[in-house]
Amino acid sequence: MKCPKCNAELKKQSHKGIEVDYCKSCKGMWLDAEELDELEDKAFDQDDLKGTLMFEHTVVEHSCPHCGSQLKQFKYRLHDLHLEYCENQHGFWLDEGEEKRVIEVMKDRKKAMKRKFESEANWDKTLKKLKSKSFMAKMGDLFR
Repeated sequence: MKCPKCNAELKKQSHKGIEVDYCKSCKGMWLDAEELDELEDKAFDQDDLKGTLMFEHTVVEHSCPHCGSQLKQFKYRLHDLHLEYCENQHGFWLDEGEEKRVIEVMKDRKKAMKRKFESEANWDKTLKKLKSKSFMAKMGDLFR
């Protein structure tokens, strides 16, 4: 398989326990369709909480190393990270360092979801306190 960016031969390589097709020349990597999810799972494995993967598709000049169709670029999970993908679901191209950004985004998402759940739990406790007779009685006493 040839690199979609520099046309060098892609070599199989293990990256964080995932076998990817790596370009030694430009240091990018091709991830088969399910391998991007595996990479994300290294930081955050709750798929139902990850959010939408793709936004703002545009066609780019590079081709899929599997089928030769033009790759499309998308904005990754509403971040300032743009990745290329094959619309025939063969996979994703990540330029040098973009795999690190994917993991950072997932770590941030994990923290955000933890904060969200903690805030919701605290709000639920607050609402239960507001509904208690003792609290309402105390509030009534303040206005009598």
